[in-house]
Amino acid sequence: MKCVIIANGDLEYTSDILRVIKDAQLIISADGGARHLRILNILPHVMIGDFDSIHPDDKQFFKKKQVKMITFPSKKNHTDSELCISWALENNATDITLLGVTGTRLDHTLANIFLLKKLARQNIPARIINKNNEIHIVTNFLELKGRPKDFLSIIPITEKVTGITLRGLEYPLVNATMEMGSCLGISNSFKKAVASVSIEKGILIVTKSTD
Repeated sequence: MKCVIIANGDLEYTSDILRVIKDAQLIISADGGARHLRILNILPHVMIGDFDSIHPDDKQFFKKKQVKMITFPSKKNHTDSELCISWALENNATDITLLGVTGTRLDHTLANIFLLKKLARQNIPARIINKNNEIHIVTNFLELKGRPKDFLSIIPITEKVTGITLRGLEYPLVNATMEMGSCLGISNSFKKAVASVSIEKGILIVTKSTD
């Protein structure tokens, strides 16, 4: 079951992002992410959070629509996005897209990116999407569609990543090794309509980006 989680960060309503929301069988609003859904006139299946960042008008709007709200205390050990992911998995989500989880707070952005690592280890396909980027965590294999000159970058987040093979890109790799801190994998680009990243050991952040 495809799930989309919408948080309170930056979100531009591009055709690609609207398609992701439309294709989801489960829509979850993370706290102030309700503002995006209200603008789009979309009712989530559930709203989750401590509701410290939601605008009162948005909360009242969805309350009148009888949308289910799950409230947590403000002093908690998990972010609203993490709570949404846990609820989604408990309710049979098998594919998760995070929207509105990047923005001015770099700490929140980084934390949300690393939530993808948790999902990758559970073999749950997941990604973060905003207007210019699609972000994945790769522990074995990933295949992505792209347009010529779309950027694809790989960033090691373990001390060493081995057996890296890149196909369908301007600069392919075969059985390469990269260490954390290396910028070798930055700003590669699509040469074919489909590119793939495979590794034998370690973890990569993989981003598809456009300027």
